[in-house]
Amino acid sequence: MRKKVRVALAGIGNCASALVQGTRYYSSATENNHGIGLTAYSLGGIQPADIEFVAAFDVTDSKVGKDLSEAIFAKPNNTVTITKVDKMDVKVTKCNVFDGVGKHLSQKLRISDRPAADVADVLRDTKTEILLNYLPVGSREATQYYAKRCLDAGVCFINAIPVFIASTPQWQNAFQNKNLPCAGDDVMSQLGATVLHKTLVKLFVDRGVKIDETYQLNMGGDMDFYNMLDDERLEDKRISKTKAVAAMAPYEIPMRVGPSDFVRFLENDKVCYISLKGKYFGNTPIELDLKLRVVDAYNSAGVMIDAVRGAKLALDRSISGPLESISAYCFKHPPIHMSYSQAKTNFLEFIEGKRDR
Repeated sequence: MRKKVRVALAGIGNCASALVQGTRYYSSATENNHGIGLTAYSLGGIQPADIEFVAAFDVTDSKVGKDLSEAIFAKPNNTVTITKVDKMDVKVTKCNVFDGVGKHLSQKLRISDRPAADVADVLRDTKTEILLNYLPVGSREATQYYAKRCLDAGVCFINAIPVFIASTPQWQNAFQNKNLPCAGDDVMSQLGATVLHKTLVKLFVDRGVKIDETYQLNMGGDMDFYNMLDDERLEDKRISKTKAVAAMAPYEIPMRVGPSDFVRFLENDKVCYISLKGKYFGNTPIELDLKLRVVDAYNSAGVMIDAVRGAKLALDRSISGPLESISAYCFKHPPIHMSYSQAKTNFLEFIEGKRDR
């Protein structure tokens, strides 16, 4: 019998929608079509359909109290639909808001007036194994609250947003002491702006090009980008993305990396512009300008399916603390930065049991 994975979701936005839909979409996949977008259709004996969503948390009136199968399509979610999702018998539970809703986002959302549940109690009652944090960017206090509730309930924590948990010694030790794994921080898309940017920088460096300057500018039309109009919520996001790129060069590069604007009509599409300038043989100038356009939510869904399956294997093997190989492969701000190729090698070795983290 294949392993099942009991997963809870914190934040039922576009990314959660893409993830839930993706597990259904690939439930009919076979080894012959390999499940495009996944490292492997079966990873450590776990298939996408083996991920069972058993709890969900949000604060929005349009989602709280609804079945998860309905909530993932409720406004203001606006990502594309790839499959039908049958009723899941998982009601979205109201949680405390903390700093989860910024001043811009509060203009678009109505907070549910239902009483907030104790997250740790819900995790215990639903026998959750792994909680995925999909809160809006800038939700530091709320993210720390969920991490603490995971520690209380004995649940693995996977952090998809740029608040530093798995990459911070204090939290690493807390999960280690509770014999629980954690992974993060800030999910890195299958082929998104950051993984592309860091790969280009590594390529330039490896081919002997001296990079003089680089930038990455991103825009989109979903609530994630609308939320990021609050500049004070962007500090960790800029740090996460910048460090991921900077780690690919042995010298300091002047750079600007991060979200730049909200463009309503883009909806869940994300447009990225990357520029690199430098010099190669004979001090001759070289310049690269690139545009990438993707459906943002689905760009991370396959990565998170891989992260969940890796974390389940860690639980089964009684591995605790930060999962370094999973984090380096799936996230922008891991405990240890690596090139993408090295991170993938380490991740696959972990899946095969050749590496303990």
